[in-house]
Amino acid sequence: MNENKPNKTRKFGLKWVFIIFISAVVLVVSALIINRIIRENLVNYQGIDFLEKIVKETSKNTSDNLYISRWVENYYADTWTIRINGSEAQLKVLLNNEFFKGTKYTFTTIVSGITAREMPNAVKEWAVGTSFIDAVNKCLAYKDGSGLLQKGIYSATRQAGPSVFNQYIMPAIWVLFFGIIIITTIASFFGGFGRGIAGSYNSKSVAQRVFTNKKFSDIAGNEEVKEEVMELVDYLKNPKKYSAAGARIPKGILLGGPPGTGKTLIAKATAGEANVPFFFISASNFVEMFVGLGAKRVRDMFEDARKNAPAIIFIDELDAVGRSRGAGIGGGNDEREQTLNQLLVEMDGIQENSGILIMAATNRTDVLDPALLRPGRFDRTITVALPDIKEREAILKLHARGKRIDNSVNFAHVARRTPGFSGAQLENVINEAALLSVREKNEIISIAHIDEAIDRVMAGPAKKSRTISQKENIAVAYHEAGHAVVGLKIKGGNKVQKITIIPRGKAGGYNLMMPEEEKYNHSKTELIAIITSFMGGRVAEAIIYGKDNVSTGASDDIAKATSIARKMVTEWGLSDLGPIKYEEDSSNPFLGRDYMKNASFSNKVGQEIDDEIRKIILTAEKNAHKIISENRELLELIKDALIINETIVAEEIEYIEKNMKLPPAINKTKESLHSEYSQSDFDTLFNEVSGKKNIEEDKYKTDLDNELEKHNINKKEDKNSPKEEN
Repeated sequence: MNENKPNKTRKFGLKWVFIIFISAVVLVVSALIINRIIRENLVNYQGIDFLEKIVKETSKNTSDNLYISRWVENYYADTWTIRINGSEAQLKVLLNNEFFKGTKYTFTTIVSGITAREMPNAVKEWAVGTSFIDAVNKCLAYKDGSGLLQKGIYSATRQAGPSVFNQYIMPAIWVLFFGIIIITTIASFFGGFGRGIAGSYNSKSVAQRVFTNKKFSDIAGNEEVKEEVMELVDYLKNPKKYSAAGARIPKGILLGGPPGTGKTLIAKATAGEANVPFFFISASNFVEMFVGLGAKRVRDMFEDARKNAPAIIFIDELDAVGRSRGAGIGGGNDEREQTLNQLLVEMDGIQENSGILIMAATNRTDVLDPALLRPGRFDRTITVALPDIKEREAILKLHARGKRIDNSVNFAHVARRTPGFSGAQLENVINEAALLSVREKNEIISIAHIDEAIDRVMAGPAKKSRTISQKENIAVAYHEAGHAVVGLKIKGGNKVQKITIIPRGKAGGYNLMMPEEEKYNHSKTELIAIITSFMGGRVAEAIIYGKDNVSTGASDDIAKATSIARKMVTEWGLSDLGPIKYEEDSSNPFLGRDYMKNASFSNKVGQEIDDEIRKIILTAEKNAHKIISENRELLELIKDALIINETIVAEEIEYIEKNMKLPPAINKTKESLHSEYSQSDFDTLFNEVSGKKNIEEDKYKTDLDNELEKHNINKKEDKNSPKEEN
């Protein structure tokens, strides 16, 4: 039995209002222009001979009733328009037309060029006048019924008449312009004409329906995330299976995590796997200047999704509209909060959303309104984290498909070199390597291209053209060699994978230090070892040049070391102040990071925190000084290798440590430099005397001991200090 369905109401949108309004304006203007053209075509044109005849006849006798009642000269149109008055009998004879009816006759004569200059004299002769004006007055003169002498009207138009554009088109443009403003304003404030206006100016939802061929097989890593989402895809394909078990599928899934981890990519793959309508919208599309428009867009989006259910709605960058209400100085944002309220109602309100799955992505789950995150709206919050080493290897292999990669490239080693990289960064590494191979006109992407691509992604392109003095170059080499020595000799510290003294970005040199193994938790000993690795560069400079000649090159190292030390004291409880959380990042996200950081301690405790941080940094500096002082020859060898090659990798560093000499290739290059330098300059460059290293006096030991004594730091090795490797 067929059910009677209500007829679908046709929507009368703002688009049709525009069309009707513009059509009316165009119609009126067209009618006026046509009327003008018709009037111009109906003008009665006569020649100069006819004009001569009229002038002679009307100037003969001023007492008769045959005269010119109106004489108009239009200099810009080059025309004379003349109207004759007389009896019907007179006009029949004058016009030589016995069928003429009436007492008036109007005609126009074209007067231009030479004719226009000669006409005044001609008229004077035709009317036998003393001047042109006298001749015209004879033609205009007549006697009225009382016998008084009268004259017709004579005028000369010396201004151009309005053109078609100025008379019709320009006013129409202004009417159209102000009409659009008025209609748009009315529609914006009163919600438009019916429900036909979605967004602000059209009758469709602003959400885009996306068709994609992405599959989960196109995503490497994130296996747990894919498993969670696959369950939802299966529900959309087989809802009865879940209904039979009495299960309710989550209404919404929130994907959170750092940028570049693949949140939007997972949403695309979900659309490709589910094979159901997929509506994509950025949360910023909801926010408009007029209050209420964002809420209307939310309603229209869900209305379209319900018509196409089962369907998926994906909202990207949800924090643009989903931030906590009423937050910030001076209260919240009315438009954004009304939009959020409408989103909350649509997700879990009176009206059911059966068959609609809402997915959203954001980098800031911490700033979202709690009402969004409750069950019934976003039932699941899935963190899409940075990939681990195995996932990075899989991602690299995925993006290497279709590219000509050298068979010697080991993606496991490349993955080890890229801890903390997101999926987007790894994709960029492979792409940069491909671009480098094209730039060098190589058909194969080699490991050298990939290494350079990693460096470019992390620190920017190398500035090989920068001019650096030899003295500064040697100082940079000592600094980077100091990191390498500490990394090699300390247990639990960051190992140096690559060193270069070629400037990159803001840094004069670049040192790639990696942990021995990726860990999610660290002990106090390991953290101090990491800080010690950071301090190795500055300590090496101080030992060679003295405390007062240390450069600013260690600024980034100091910042990282201080950050770790502060967290050890205030957040992780890894100091003598005990396991107490002194600082908590409870900042309001609308006031800026760290603006309202909660410091729940007294001024005295604050001083103790500063002392503990200083103690950790100075202890690490003491450990780094001890390691470098005991391995001065290793420091010199690594520095020499950097001066010769500018860039050395882990294998070369390990060879130098094991054999206490330069690798053969580097040593060969060193020997070739004898011909370029004098013996004294060569010995100064490599700090040698008769081929042996000249280990100078430690210029930092006294200053460091005084600093440690000043701050009452125990000179004996702390039990938590990292042990030196043999």
